Amino acid sequence: MTAPALIPAPRRRIGLRVAAVVAAIGLSVASAVGGGYAALELRPQSTDTIVNAQNSAQSNGSTTSLADVAARVLPSVVSISTGSAVGSGVIITADGAVLTNNHVVATARGTTVQVTFSDGRTGTATIVGTDASSDLAVIKLQGTGTYTPLAFADSDQVHVGDTVLAVGSPLGLDSSVTSGIVSALNRTIDEGQQNSRSVSTKITGAIQTDAAINPGNSGGALVNTAGQLIGINTAIATSGETAGNIGVGFAISSNTAKTVAQQLLN
Repeated sequence: MTAPALIPAPRRRIGLRVAAVVAAIGLSVASAVGGGYAALELRPQSTDTIVNAQNSAQSNGSTTSLADVAARVLPSVVSISTGSAVGSGVIITADGAVLTNNHVVATARGTTVQVTFSDGRTGTATIVGTDASSDLAVIKLQGTGTYTPLAFADSDQVHVGDTVLAVGSPLGLDSSVTSGIVSALNRTIDEGQQNSRSVSTKITGAIQTDAAINPGNSGGALVNTAGQLIGINTAIATSGETAGNIGVGFAISSNTAKTVAQQLLN
C-alpha cells in the first residue's frame, strides 16, 4: 500500500529555519500556522483544576526506567485531527481539558476536532479558546468521563542536561515516544506568520531539546523523568531542504503553558 503523502509545515526563521511541527497527513494544508487573535469564543470554565506536580500521585520522585515514564504519560497525551492536519495534545484536567498549540486547532474548519487516545479510543473535542500570541490553545473533550491529567512541573527547575521524553503523534503515528536531553534554556524563537494579518508568534523562554520532534508532535508533551510536564512541543529547526528532525526542537515552557491554559479556561 502506498504511504500517504506528507506535507511539511512552512519553514520559519530563527537563524536556522523553524517549522511549526504540525503534520498534514494525505491532505494539503495551505498553512500549518493560522488562525487569529483568540479566534474562537471562550466557553465556560472547566469544572476541574489544572494538576500541579506537588499534588500529583505521579510525581513522587524519578522512576526507575524510561519505559515506566512513558507508561505513565501516554494515557495523558492524545492525537488531534482537524480534518486537514494532525497534531497532539495534553490532558490537563480530570474532566477533559486538553492543552495544545494554536497552530494545530487553527486548521480546523469549525469549532470541533477529533481526538484519539493512547488506547485507541476516539472522541470529539470542542475548541474552548486560543491564544495566537503564545501559540497555545485549549480544547474540551465532549461527553462525560474522567481522564488522566498530566501534572505540571516547575519549568524554572529544569536544567541543561536533564533527561526528557517527547510524546505525541509525529507524522500521524499515535502515541510515539522519543528520548533526549534538555539542550538549552530560555531560547527565543519566531514561528512567523500565524494569520492573514501577518502577525508573527514570538515565543520566549523556550526549552531546546534533542529529543526527536517531527511534524505532528505539535501540542504534545515534553516530560521529565518523574513523568511531569515541562513543556509543550511546538517547533523544530530545519536546515536546507531537511524538513524533519535534525536534533534541535523547541517546547513552550510548562510555567508559560500553565498560565495561558488557566486564562483560557477562565
